[in-house]
Amino acid sequence: MTTTDAATGISSNEIQTNSPKSSKQPQADGNPAGVCAFGSVNSFLSNATGHDARCVSSFDGFVHRCMYRPVDGAALGVARALFGLAMLIDIPEERGGGDLDLRWGEPRDCRFPLIHSMEPPTLPKMGLVYGLMWLGAAGIMVGYRFRISAAIFTGTYWYVFLLDKSAWNNHSYLYGLLGTIFLFTDAHRCWSIDAWQNPPEDQTVPFWNYFILKFQFFVLYFVAGLKKLCREWLSGYAMTNLSYHWVFAPFRALLGPMLTDLLIVHWFGCIFDTTVVFFLVYGPTRKLATLFACAFHLMNSRLFHIGMFPWVCLSQLPLYYSFSWPRRLLPFSNGSEEPSSNDHTEQDNWLREEKSVKRKKRSRKWTMMAMLAYCSLQCFLPYSHFLTKGYNNWTNGLYGYSWDMMVHAWDTIMIGIRVVDRHDPERMHYVEPFAFVDNDRWTKHADMAVQFARCIERNIQQEASKLPTPQRPASAIDAPATSNVSIYFDIWCSMNGRFQQRIFDPNVDILRAPWSPFEPVQWVLPLLHQFSGLRDTLIRRQTDEVLSWSNHSDVLFIADFPGLTLRNYVGEDLYNVSLTVLQGTVRYEASPDEDVAKSSEILHTGQSASLPAGAFHAIETIGGEPSCYMYTYVNRTKEQEAIRNGSEVKSHPAMLPLVDEFLHRWENFVRFLQHVGNSLLYEVYGVPMPRRLKELVADG
Repeated sequence: MTTTDAATGISSNEIQTNSPKSSKQPQADGNPAGVCAFGSVNSFLSNATGHDARCVSSFDGFVHRCMYRPVDGAALGVARALFGLAMLIDIPEERGGGDLDLRWGEPRDCRFPLIHSMEPPTLPKMGLVYGLMWLGAAGIMVGYRFRISAAIFTGTYWYVFLLDKSAWNNHSYLYGLLGTIFLFTDAHRCWSIDAWQNPPEDQTVPFWNYFILKFQFFVLYFVAGLKKLCREWLSGYAMTNLSYHWVFAPFRALLGPMLTDLLIVHWFGCIFDTTVVFFLVYGPTRKLATLFACAFHLMNSRLFHIGMFPWVCLSQLPLYYSFSWPRRLLPFSNGSEEPSSNDHTEQDNWLREEKSVKRKKRSRKWTMMAMLAYCSLQCFLPYSHFLTKGYNNWTNGLYGYSWDMMVHAWDTIMIGIRVVDRHDPERMHYVEPFAFVDNDRWTKHADMAVQFARCIERNIQQEASKLPTPQRPASAIDAPATSNVSIYFDIWCSMNGRFQQRIFDPNVDILRAPWSPFEPVQWVLPLLHQFSGLRDTLIRRQTDEVLSWSNHSDVLFIADFPGLTLRNYVGEDLYNVSLTVLQGTVRYEASPDEDVAKSSEILHTGQSASLPAGAFHAIETIGGEPSCYMYTYVNRTKEQEAIRNGSEVKSHPAMLPLVDEFLHRWENFVRFLQHVGNSLLYEVYGVPMPRRLKELVADG
C-alpha cells in the first residue's frame, strides 16, 4: 500500500526508493569518504525534495526521472480552480470590467500601450474582449475545455495588459504568467468537467507541472526580497507611517511606531520575501512558514488595495504539501492517486524501452529546454534594465515585471502641462493634468510622457479640425491639422521622502524630444542624491518643529537645479507663509500677477522671506550648485473647519469592512455583466450602448 508523507509531499515508497540504501546508485570511485558524502547528499535530497542525486546527475535523469515523474494531479487541480475563481473576481474589479465604460469609453482618453502603435478597439468590442476573458477564467475554474479556455483567457488578458502600461503592477503581471503556465500543464486531469466527461486512464501529471508553478512563486518572493536589500528599504524610507494601521497595533504597543516601521515592515518584510520559499520547500519548517505566509498575505489584504493578489498567493501555498492532500479532505474521493508502484523504477524501465519511445523522449527534452529557457528569462527580466535604458528614470524599468514591490514610494505635488503655439510663442495654454487620464503613472516614466504629449497633440488637432478659421474655410474642416504646438512638462515629485524636485527638463519640447527603448533619456533630470542624507536629519527635525506649531501647520521641501525657476502661487487660504533657503542661493521675485515682475531678492543659506497670500512668486536657483529650500505655512481653511466642528468625533473606518467589500464587488460584477451584455447587443443588433461620464461619477 502506498502512503504519502504530508510533511514532504512524497509517497513512502518514494522515500524508500530514494534512500542511500537503494540499488543502482552511482558510485563514488570506491572512496569510502566519497560514498559517505554522496549518501548524505542523497539522503538530504530525498527528504527535502523527494528526488535522489540521479535526478540531477545528467540531463536525461533530470528530464525523465525528475521532471516527468508521474505524481497525483489533485493538488494541481485545486490550484487551477482557485486561480480561475480569483480571476473571475479580479476581472470585474481590478481589470476594470465594472468600469468598462469609464476606462475604455472616451475616445479622447490617452492610452499607454507597450507597443506605441497599438490602439484599443471601440468600447463595444472591448466589452466582448472582457467577456471572453471572463468566460476563459470560468473555464479554467471548472476545467471545461481547459486548453481552449486557458488560451482564451491568456490571450485576452495579455492583450488588455499590453494596451495600458499605466495600469501595470507586479501582481497583474503575475496573473498573466500564471495563466500562461496553466495553459501548458495538465491541471484539468483532476477535479474538472473535462475529467468527468472523458475520464483519463489515471489522474497523474508530470512533476514539472508543479515545479514550474512553485518556481514562479519562488521568483516572486525571492527577487522581491533581493530588491529590498537596498538602503532605501532597509533604512525604512519606502513605507513610512504604515505602523499606524490597526494590523500593527500589537507591534506598535511593544516597539512604538518608528521601530515597527523599521523592524517589522521593512526588515521583516525583506527577510520574509527572501527566505519564505526555502522554508516552504523544507519539510520540517513547512508548517511554520505556511503560518507566517498566511499572516503576511492576510495583513496585506487589509493594508493595501491590491485586489486578489493576497488570495492568489494563499491559494498556491498548498502546492508545497502532498500532491494528494485534497483527497484526504473529500470523503467521496477515490483514494490516493499516487502511483502505486516505484516511480523511479518505472522510469528506469521506460528508459530501457526500444525505439518506439525515442520520439517521446525527444519531445520531453524539448519541453524541458523550453521550461528552462522560461525559468532563465524570469531570472533575467528583473535585471534586464541595462538593455532597456529608455524605460529607466530614477528607478530601473517599468513597474510590473521587476518585482520591486513597494520599494519606491512616490509623492507628486505639481503637474504643469504647458502647450505653446509655435507660430506665436506668446500664446500658451495649460492643460488640466487629469483631463485625459485617470492616474499619474505617466509622470514618472519618459516613454509614457512622450505618449501623453502625442495624445494631447492629437486631441488638439481633432478639436482644431472642427473649428473653421479665417485661414481655413469651413469646407476644409475635415482636412488634417498640422503640428504647430510645443508641449512642456513641469512635474515635481518626491521619492521615498526626499525633497520635491523636477523629474523632466521643463525646457524640452516633449513632442520633439528624442526617445528610444535602448538609449538613456537625456531630458530626464537626475535624482539629487546629495540631499538624500538630509532625510534623517534636517527634514525630520524641521518637520517635527513645524508640525508642533499647530494641528494645521505644514512644511514642504523643494530642491531645484541651477538656472531653473519655480513659479508658484500661494493660495488665499494659507497664512504665515515663509520661504527658507536650506542650501544654495536663490533669487526670489514676488508679483501680484504671474506675468508682471517686481523687484527681486537674493537669499543665501539660512535666510528667509515672507510670502504674501493670493499672489504669484518666482524662485530661481542661481550659482553652479543645486539649491534646496522649504515652505512653511498654516492652512486657514482647515483651521476654521476644526473650530466649526469643535468637539465632533472623527469617524474611523471599520477594521474589517467585509460586508462593504462584498457589496462593492457585487456592484462591480453586476455592472460588468451589463457592459458585456450591452456590448453584445450593440455588435449584434446595433442597440446604442449607454455610457457614464467620468465627471458625474467623480461628483458622486
